[in-house]
Amino acid sequence: MPYHLFKVSECIPEREKHVVEKGKDEEITDALPLGYLNTIPGTLSERGCVYCGAKHVIGTPMKDVIHMSHGPIGCTYDTWQTKRYISDNDNFQIKYTFATDVKESNVIFGANELLKDNIIAAFKAFPEIKRLTIYQTCGTALIGDDLESIAKEVMDEMPEVDIFVCNAPGFAGPSQSGGHHKINIAWVENKVGTHEPKITSDYTINYVGEYNIQGDQEVMQDYFKRMGIQIISTFTGNGSYDDLRGMHRAKLNVLECARSAEYICNELRKRYGIPRMDIDGFGFKPLSDSLRKIGIFFGIEERAEAIVKEETARWKPELDWYKERLKGKRVCLWPGGSKLWHWAHVIHEEMGVEVVSVYTKFGHQGDMEKGISRCDCEGALAIDDPNELESLEAMETLKPDVIFTGKRPGEYAKKIGVPYINAHAYHNGPYKGFEGWVRFARDIYNAIYSPVHELSFVDITKDEITEENSFVTRRMKSDINLSKEIVDSTSIREYTGNFDCVSHLREKSYPYLEEQIEKHKQMAE
Repeated sequence: MPYHLFKVSECIPEREKHVVEKGKDEEITDALPLGYLNTIPGTLSERGCVYCGAKHVIGTPMKDVIHMSHGPIGCTYDTWQTKRYISDNDNFQIKYTFATDVKESNVIFGANELLKDNIIAAFKAFPEIKRLTIYQTCGTALIGDDLESIAKEVMDEMPEVDIFVCNAPGFAGPSQSGGHHKINIAWVENKVGTHEPKITSDYTINYVGEYNIQGDQEVMQDYFKRMGIQIISTFTGNGSYDDLRGMHRAKLNVLECARSAEYICNELRKRYGIPRMDIDGFGFKPLSDSLRKIGIFFGIEERAEAIVKEETARWKPELDWYKERLKGKRVCLWPGGSKLWHWAHVIHEEMGVEVVSVYTKFGHQGDMEKGISRCDCEGALAIDDPNELESLEAMETLKPDVIFTGKRPGEYAKKIGVPYINAHAYHNGPYKGFEGWVRFARDIYNAIYSPVHELSFVDITKDEITEENSFVTRRMKSDINLSKEIVDSTSIREYTGNFDCVSHLREKSYPYLEEQIEKHKQMAE
């Protein structure tokens, strides 16, 4: 099982051990790609930083919180509105973003006072919000601003508010995965156990590693309610700050995304004795098995079985319809962390597609091992942290029918005629649940069979342009209409000289306008 060095990376030979190609009758887990290491200089990684992993992935989905970045404005802007973490309080956390907007003078003289002023101003601007999280960034970490002392000062002056401090500057780890760890541990150390939730059921869970992308959490919440289970908190999609302070009262931690949130589950088990159960909300069989496992834990497996039976009968025929049409289609599975292994096998089994490549930007070797062990296709490439050129070379080599990835690699895939499904924020989600899985299959079908993508492969560069197959732009139409008004003009160059455009473009327009004016003169006569 050889390592694979992309041609575009021959000048960076260290990249070879970050890519593995599966040969005939080989187990790809025999030679795992290196992962979760510092980015090799020159590869132009598309990873997120530790701050991004803490704020954007874990923190921001909390719904009733002012999420304030203490640093330059670019940090908070880069982590705002790029995922659809919806909530039932009118999407407050998506509509607004907050930053102290640190400048050069603050770096020189300190920004503690600036931070305090911004926190108070934010609470005054939104008096209905009483909870705030401060996220450290590289600049303010380097100058040593004391976020904890500022938070304590504000809470002493405003006893009705509560503030959580997340020290996760961007440089604190190889990738955003380091930020997942830091915010998990900080939350369990500083906030869990400081609020007592109201218990309404004998069956209580924390739903962990769920971020409510386009309503995923609401789908799963419906299943749990039908089973009579109370969700104490969701970490963190559509999650409430105070509910998350009461995580210690759940009887079971149900974990969805192990890459981003296994840390807090493990700590809750050590500190409070709450067991952890890993589940999967994607795919008919994995979801059915997950609901059954939870049912067995609480002794209510018949309730789980009733849901599985009802939902499968309703949605399986539709899924089979798509499977028949997707069978054999080639897929590059290039998502974030956990979807690498949540999707790798089940999309093959339940949708009939062939996974020809898996990759992860920030996953650990454990993620890669789980993901590629479920990838059956001979010649599949397993890639850790590919850059843009490597991704393009992989697509040229593997010739996938579609890729599942994020917005950045998805956009340059489209440029070479490969459709993509947004694996991070979804196209038309939610994708969890039985209906959601059919919705995912529908989006794959629409992407592959879209006439737009079919047309993108047609080379028209050598086609002869005739009057029949040419087109008229709005600018050209405007010029024609304007030419009607100047049919009596004696100098077309005098007229076109009034255009506010580049001179060489005006030169190109002279023959066209002269021709149009001549036509109008003849019509007038």
